[in-house]
Amino acid sequence: MKRTLMATKRMDVTDELMESLREGAAIIRGEVEPSRLWAPPADVDVRGIRKRVGLSQAEFGRRFGFSPSAVRDWEQGRRRPDPAARTLLLVIDRHPDVVDEALRAGAPVAA
Repeated sequence: MKRTLMATKRMDVTDELMESLREGAAIIRGEVEPSRLWAPPADVDVRGIRKRVGLSQAEFGRRFGFSPSAVRDWEQGRRRPDPAARTLLLVIDRHPDVVDEALRAGAPVAA
């Protein structure tokens, strides 16, 4: 009896995973809308994030792939980070080490 229960549970999880994969494929094909959409906030406190990380504008830009002039313009309100940059800034604010790790992993290895 125990064996049947485990097999049934495993099958239920497998069915759920397969359904999720089918739904994901339908979303990619544009046949259905995703059940959740996340958008970055309209405003991000770039200066506050940079200060919490403890870097100058130039250091912050170099470390995370932004131009120092973009960081300066964001902080002075002359420009606003685009949605992708706002998303990255949110991740930097919460987990700068994870962003470092991802950037390191994507960097070409010197010969």
